[in-house]
Amino acid sequence: MKRILILALALAAPAWGEAPETSPRPNLRGGEPAVVAAAAETPNPTRLRPNARPVIEAPITEADEDELARRIALTRLRPHLRPPSEQALGVKALGEAALGDRVAFATIAESTRPWLRPPAIVEKAMAKRRKLRQGMVCGDIEIQGAEVGNVAGKARACGIKDAVRLTSVAGVRFSQQPLMNCRTAKALQKWIKRGVQPAFGGKGPVVELRVAAHYACRSRNNQPGAKISEHGKGNAIDISAFTMRSGEVYTVLEDWSWSEALRKVHRAACGTFGTVLGPGSDGFHRDHIHLDTAAYRSGAYCK
Repeated sequence: MKRILILALALAAPAWGEAPETSPRPNLRGGEPAVVAAAAETPNPTRLRPNARPVIEAPITEADEDELARRIALTRLRPHLRPPSEQALGVKALGEAALGDRVAFATIAESTRPWLRPPAIVEKAMAKRRKLRQGMVCGDIEIQGAEVGNVAGKARACGIKDAVRLTSVAGVRFSQQPLMNCRTAKALQKWIKRGVQPAFGGKGPVVELRVAAHYACRSRNNQPGAKISEHGKGNAIDISAFTMRSGEVYTVLEDWSWSEALRKVHRAACGTFGTVLGPGSDGFHRDHIHLDTAAYRSGAYCK
């Protein structure tokens, strides 16, 4: 009986799962179907955008006026561009046609790049460098002179292999052109740059070295029966005075007792040269500083 009742109810009711005629979903805000349809047809409708907030103009106060005046004053304090230099005026006078691509800019206001050197100055510098290269010896442009070749000595222990005769070293000339080997010439270069010039400081620069002795085939201190001197091998040079650019001259004989600069050049030579002898070492060196590149197992001998 229960089964018959269930079957009758199923036949009388509408079919399950049938879609309703209207959707239970809520309408878009605005409520009206026409509004909804218009929004669907027109993308991003302006009618739905909120109105911009009205601009409220605040009155300008005295504090605002003071701040504006302060900012104007600060802008007036900015530095002006530097006036054109004489070089800039000269370039302007030459004209752009004459300059071509040799300069990076026309005025200082347009660029901060430095001016290129005028062609005349560049050519002069290049000519000087070419001349130095022609006169360099020992493979160093700071060592100027001439190659002499092998020098035979009168005695068996004398002589120089691949000798050079120097005119200047590191920009310092010699009172006479000393003859030596390249090892001694390079030691001179190092001593002049690192020892001699710094020692005289503001009194310098030193422009000339007075040469008391260089190559000579003789015994040590010209003493009979003594060993051959390092001078006889091209390893030595004796310096008796230092001449400044101002013309002032410092001599070992007259100025050694009070000149700290002379003592500094003596100390600076120790190590660069194997032997350094000056006033006080013996009676033979009271008027000059002896320098040679002899090597000793115990290290440099300096006195």
